[in-house]
Amino acid sequence: MTLRRRLPLLAVAAALSFSAAVSSGPTFINILTGGTSGVYYPIGVALSQIYGDGIDGSKATVQATKASVENLNLLQTGRGELALALGDSVSDAWNGVEDAGFKKPLDKLRAIGGAHSNYIQIVAGADSGIRSLDDLKGKRISVGAPKSGTELNARAIFKAAGLTYEDMGKVEYLPYAESVELMKNRQLDATLQSSGLGMAAFRDLASTMSVRFIPVPADVVAAIGSPAYRPGVIPANTYEGQAEDVPTAAIANLFVSHSGVSDELAYQMTKLMFDNLDRVSAAHSAGKGIKLDEAARNLPLPLHPGAERFYREAGVLSPDPAVDRVVQQDD
Repeated sequence: MTLRRRLPLLAVAAALSFSAAVSSGPTFINILTGGTSGVYYPIGVALSQIYGDGIDGSKATVQATKASVENLNLLQTGRGELALALGDSVSDAWNGVEDAGFKKPLDKLRAIGGAHSNYIQIVAGADSGIRSLDDLKGKRISVGAPKSGTELNARAIFKAAGLTYEDMGKVEYLPYAESVELMKNRQLDATLQSSGLGMAAFRDLASTMSVRFIPVPADVVAAIGSPAYRPGVIPANTYEGQAEDVPTAAIANLFVSHSGVSDELAYQMTKLMFDNLDRVSAAHSAGKGIKLDEAARNLPLPLHPGAERFYREAGVLSPDPAVDRVVQQDD
């Protein structure tokens, strides 16, 4: 064969070789979490290790973010494969609520399933004089990063309690760790944060200074008027010096992906998570709140087909999709 005839064949062979190399490349799984002192981050780290061990050819990474709102916007642009986010933020993202940080509906989002619950945790210095929500008037408080999931929760709680930011002496928009440092330095009287129980930053604060956790009464939770919020409790001794149960609001978290993630990868991510819940719970006790029998119910956006396949195989969803639609409507 002449060189002229061989060149096109060599070009085709090279292209096929390159294509094979690309298709056999690593599967990237970027897990979007929150601040490193919160709960999302250690859960994300545990999942990255589980996926690295269980998905051949995968390269799992964990990205610390400003949490819910940022995570959902990143997913919409394909800059992540899995994220944790608050249920009310997910609903706002799906519906394109601009005041919540979503300029248009994020229609590429898909649910992987329900996660643990977040709890509104309002902690004040024991010497601040703050014992109730009304006592926050005139005080210095932080409420999470601007338009973060936590800050949206703060707005909802204060509105239901008849309060506004204008009632406060000073409002800082800071996440967990920065808020705790300012409280230690007596530059803040209180902070409201939305997180899983036993958050590292609040454990650190409670071990450093005397604090008080401020109750959110059930009637305030009801006044929010959103199904995403329900009454919850911070159990006694969750933090050092916290001798009694503290009533508050609880909000479900969700694991979220997007439509650009393959069905097979979404299936493996979902299956491996539930097959290894002990490892997730070992990373943070909030992982104990992830329940297989509840994970596919009452979601504010569609399940990813890969996750749906897992739930049907696990018997959580009926083999007949029409049955599940009736059940969810009845719920």
